[in-house]
Amino acid sequence: MITKTAIHPGRSREGFTLVEAMLAVVVLGIAAAGVLLPFVSGATVRAEGTRRTLAAGLASDLMEQIIKTPFDQIVAGYNYAELQGQVKDATGTVFTDPKYANFSRAVTCEYVAASPQPAPSDPAECNYILVMVQVNYSGRETATIRRLVSE
Repeated sequence: MITKTAIHPGRSREGFTLVEAMLAVVVLGIAAAGVLLPFVSGATVRAEGTRRTLAAGLASDLMEQIIKTPFDQIVAGYNYAELQGQVKDATGTVFTDPKYANFSRAVTCEYVAASPQPAPSDPAECNYILVMVQVNYSGRETATIRRLVSE
């Protein structure tokens, strides 16, 4: 009969060595990373989708507000920019919800003439206004809406 000491004198065969335990931790870590990585990527994609949805809503709301404005007041009233964290709702109140903190918004309006017509000397005599609303998140363009508005 072989005893424990005959195989490896002075050493017990019970349990794991430090090297075996470390190897098991490394293998489990790699397996956990492989399982968790898709979830982290999914969370990133979801956050980006949420930002784009909020940006599209901010652009759309402002565009609707502009369309409801009398034609002769659009260019004078809507060439401006709202700085990051200073985006306002339809009543003119700055959004206080933290999810809007990194958004900024700019709107430009310019008179344009239809191509078959010669451009009038006074831009205010044009029949159309090109309106562009751009929403940025942390300085990156996230949503843009362009619309041609007529009288």
